[in-house]
Amino acid sequence: MPYPTIFLEQKSHKKELKLLLKFEFNDTLINLTKKLKDARWSRSMQSWYLNFTQENIQLVTEIFKDITPVNFDKLPKKELFKRNLTASEKILLNDFYLYLKGKRYSTSTLQTYTFFVADFINFYTKKALEELTNRDVELFIEKVFIERNYSISSQRQFVSALKLFIVFYPQTKINDLVLERPKRSRQLPSVLSQEEVLSIIQNTQNLKHRAIIALLYSCGLRISELINMKLADFYIERKQLIVKNGKGRKDRYVSLADSFLPLLSNYYNSYKPKIYFVEGQNGGKYSAESVRQFLRRSCLKAKIKKNVTPHTLRHSYATHLLENGVDIRYIQSLLGHAKPETTMIYTHVKRKDLMDIQNPLDVALQKINNRDNDKGKLLLSGDI
Repeated sequence: MPYPTIFLEQKSHKKELKLLLKFEFNDTLINLTKKLKDARWSRSMQSWYLNFTQENIQLVTEIFKDITPVNFDKLPKKELFKRNLTASEKILLNDFYLYLKGKRYSTSTLQTYTFFVADFINFYTKKALEELTNRDVELFIEKVFIERNYSISSQRQFVSALKLFIVFYPQTKINDLVLERPKRSRQLPSVLSQEEVLSIIQNTQNLKHRAIIALLYSCGLRISELINMKLADFYIERKQLIVKNGKGRKDRYVSLADSFLPLLSNYYNSYKPKIYFVEGQNGGKYSAESVRQFLRRSCLKAKIKKNVTPHTLRHSYATHLLENGVDIRYIQSLLGHAKPETTMIYTHVKRKDLMDIQNPLDVALQKINNRDNDKGKLLLSGDI
């Protein structure tokens, strides 16, 4: 079953500012919250809470980011990344941001890299930047990333950000050659069966929501690609869709499913979007969180207990293509992967090849039963 969204709030409690974590009752989320240092339950506020600090906001984000959405809407925006930086440090970080922008990094990468470097500088605010060494980097990782249980991917991003920063600001004593990224985690993606995908679509009654889920799966789109998709990107006569400015600033073509076209026509004539494929109530881009919410509701109706996200549909699309015999190189192109190694992960979850492999336990039982035919069939569930 998908986990409920966690809503963060700021509130004064016993004359101190607290960070509130509000969510529907869920044992898994409660157990994870209990692992947060100094997390407590307030009966009066009917929520879990921590001290309101920028570090705790980041810690909550990191722990729950791959489990369930975290909503920041009720937090004061100016407090989200509050740090005790000097005026000169703020100017330096702003210049670093512009330096990254000049290298044409995506908005998400710009913000992530700048935030990580800002945290690093803030951690050593009493030490001159020119005196920072590789040991200072190690201590920062030990005190911040390890103690707060940050993911390996976040640590890799920090090292990448720092490598760029010391090129931008070479006055430090940090040696680029010694900086190493930890090895990436190789977790297999969660995949739905084709029957489960159809069940989710069938249990989605809202026409707009059904069209979104069907397009996400049938084209293997990322959620950001769906939200930025414009009507002009559809080539109905060619049964194609162009994904513009995807991850890595790459464009790619994907084919539209024949079965999707009647649904697309019905949706368009009913909702009449102006610019984007899917738009909010007042026009403009649709919300990614809205997609996650109605997808969770559809999964509940379909009685699917897996934690399904929009990206699960993309994983399922790739795996099903592979199971249908599509060459891995074409799948790489359809997904917009820069490296074939990224696409190769789907070979590990390909069901048909795995199902063709006979389990050695079955083989052993078959041999015994074939040899001792006169003694009757040996069954694991019976007496041996």
